[in-house]
Amino acid sequence: MGTIQGSGLIPSFPEWAAIRLEHKEALHPALQMTADGVSEFTFSNLYLFRKRYNYQLSSLGGDNVIISGEREGKKFFSTPFACPPREVLDELFSTHSYWKNISESVLEGNAESLSAQGIELAEDRDNFDYLYFREDLAKLSGKKYHKKRNLVNAFMLAYPEHGSKPLTRELVGEAQAVLEIWRIDKHDEGDYIAASEALDLFEQLNMEGAIFYVKGRPAGWCLGEGVARGTSFALHFEKGVDAFKGIYQFINQRYAESLSESYTYINREQDLGDEGLRQSKETYRPCGFVKKWTGKKQG
Repeated sequence: MGTIQGSGLIPSFPEWAAIRLEHKEALHPALQMTADGVSEFTFSNLYLFRKRYNYQLSSLGGDNVIISGEREGKKFFSTPFACPPREVLDELFSTHSYWKNISESVLEGNAESLSAQGIELAEDRDNFDYLYFREDLAKLSGKKYHKKRNLVNAFMLAYPEHGSKPLTRELVGEAQAVLEIWRIDKHDEGDYIAASEALDLFEQLNMEGAIFYVKGRPAGWCLGEGVARGTSFALHFEKGVDAFKGIYQFINQRYAESLSESYTYINREQDLGDEGLRQSKETYRPCGFVKKWTGKKQG
């Protein structure tokens, strides 16, 4: 991962630079090799949400890059690769309100020393990524999935002329049309801007996905990428036309079925503390979580 330091694009701490597409060559492969597979720590996610969170990058040299961001008027920093030394943490906490998305591998072996430095660590349950066995979502077998299986079957019966295709450059216009309908139906921008840019740049960002059809009409699409050293697939975007009842259950099952068997898990990201979203994600019976912690300096 020394290419990050050698790229000349990311300044040395305490200098910062806004994340740019040119950073992809160095950051993308390094982030893919992180052990945990934190959904926020992919180049595509950082780049597509750069404006929302004002993401900035700084290098500590070698294998360590720090991310600075801002949410709801408060600055935070994240450390996807390693725990920074004490003097760096002191400086970061002097300019940032909190340390966000601390992963298990970054925390491992450091919790005691961080506590001794006056850093209070707390599980950030609202931002845990939900993990599912790819095979479970593809097959929906057994009693625990009978409701989901019934919804998928009902969708296929109601819309016998259904189908799907891998997302290609030629199909982006159809996916964008679905996104426009989604925005109107939701009466909320949500992640519309990031999703639209993801469609425009999916090839450059090394993302892959599919588009789903009903009677030849585009009805939904999804986009994601491999994380956690290729063991997990993070599904970053999933959009459907609500008029087609069961479209999301169909996308979920059909895409899991199409994914390479080299992926053990599907990471369907966090619920952000939304009770409805939490209930929905739990009905798919997660096999585990990508846990994350928040750190705050006391005193």
